[in-house]
Amino acid sequence: MIIYPAIDLKDGQCVRLVQGKAEEKTVYSDTPAGVAASFQQAGASYLHIVDLDGAFSGSPRNAQAIAAIAAAVDIPFQLGGGLREFEDVERTLKMGAQRAIIGTRAVSSPDFIKKLLDKFGPERIVLGLDARNGQVAIEGWVETTTLAAVDFGLQMKKLGIKTAVFTDVARDGLLKGPNLPSIEEMAGTTGLEIIASGGVSTLDNIKELKLIKGVRGAIIGKALYDGKLNLSEALAAAE
Repeated sequence: MIIYPAIDLKDGQCVRLVQGKAEEKTVYSDTPAGVAASFQQAGASYLHIVDLDGAFSGSPRNAQAIAAIAAAVDIPFQLGGGLREFEDVERTLKMGAQRAIIGTRAVSSPDFIKKLLDKFGPERIVLGLDARNGQVAIEGWVETTTLAAVDFGLQMKKLGIKTAVFTDVARDGLLKGPNLPSIEEMAGTTGLEIIASGGVSTLDNIKELKLIKGVRGAIIGKALYDGKLNLSEALAAAE
């Protein structure tokens, strides 16, 4: 199982939010590229980056910080947040991202996902599947739809999506552990390869996720920044 240290970008800074709320922001660094380099140095093999300004506004906003990260590390990274136009996705992949994560636009336009998959393939286009109480959340988690998250996952699998970053919004940034039953249901019902996100904060959480069939990775953010989890130990637990 791959551990993905998270770098959330807002106004060019490395921050963490609580449950995706912009007003509950903690700034951890003014140099996200330095944070990325430190994660690589600690042994990370893949990074998870989110352009929060992009997620809220609907188009990418942190290109300078992302380019600096791409220049600072040799390991691959996946990037999401505001990728709602074909040109933005293409630009993101050309900037150095190995994968582009598509969430909001996938809900409103399945054809958009099909077009991206046809052009770039399922190894480079990942579904951002964000859920609040089992329903899909969009627009940087500001809105919750009436679409059941599992049904949406099944729909995207039929289109050709292979991997999904599955986030339980209610758990994000609270260090209370992941929603294991929900993750297990998503992986088991849809057959998608799941990267679990939201609440991962202990070595036991990692070990529990490892036991769920279909879970291929876990994203860790706040627990690393607050020193609740040591990245080297987390990587060892995931092996």
